[in-house]
Amino acid sequence: MVRALTDHEEDLPAGVPMSKAAVPMPALDQLETALGVRLQDRSLLQRALTHRSYLNENPDYTLPHNERLEFLGDAIVDFLVGEFLFHRFPEMQEGELTALRAALVRTEALATFAQIINLGAYLLIGRGEEASGGRERALLLAGAFEALVGAVYLDRGIEVTRDWLLGMVAPAARRLAAGAFSKDPKSLLQEVAQAELAITPQYRTVAESGPDHAKEFTVQVLIGDEVRGEGVGRSKQVAAQNAAREALRTFGIELTDMYG
Repeated sequence: MVRALTDHEEDLPAGVPMSKAAVPMPALDQLETALGVRLQDRSLLQRALTHRSYLNENPDYTLPHNERLEFLGDAIVDFLVGEFLFHRFPEMQEGELTALRAALVRTEALATFAQIINLGAYLLIGRGEEASGGRERALLLAGAFEALVGAVYLDRGIEVTRDWLLGMVAPAARRLAAGAFSKDPKSLLQEVAQAELAITPQYRTVAESGPDHAKEFTVQVLIGDEVRGEGVGRSKQVAAQNAAREALRTFGIELTDMYG
């Protein structure tokens, strides 16, 4: 009987059979137990675990790497986290929600979720990545976690994905909203700018005044080519923090409202 290809199998070159599982089935069972979710299509799980570096060293491996699933998972994480925050914190303004979402979907946070399920132990990575500590690298773990979200969504649908993902996100969100969310302005601006615009803020000192014992510095923060804030202080660090505080207002975030 001829079997129709599923959408994800269409990524394979014509005539190439599905690969034998590179991650042993008992290991996949363990991972699914940690997830609390069973996937009907194990090839999706294999794909989510396959880093590009593994394909570079194993040309006969026929499944694609996980970057397309990562793309999908990234969008799903953003949507589900935003949806959850909207309903869970009705008193928060848009800027506060943006900041909280940025903290929950940043690379380090997603890598922490990956570590909760020991995802790094199951990844297929190249020898070079292995030698350089790739299984613990935040960027690699975050990407694999997003790919896993994409795989769960394709196999089990949005409701199962929501329940599974929010099982990790909700406790983290409650901790942040209860007071652990205490980033300084520069750190918070970096998270928000990267989450919203995929740009890292840059700072430049534009003026110095006063005698040596009482100098005053003026610092601007740029996001891309746009000056988003300017601050003054007795040190460059204080001036930069004040510039970041002003820049956050352009995202609708007023720190005095959030932190007192």
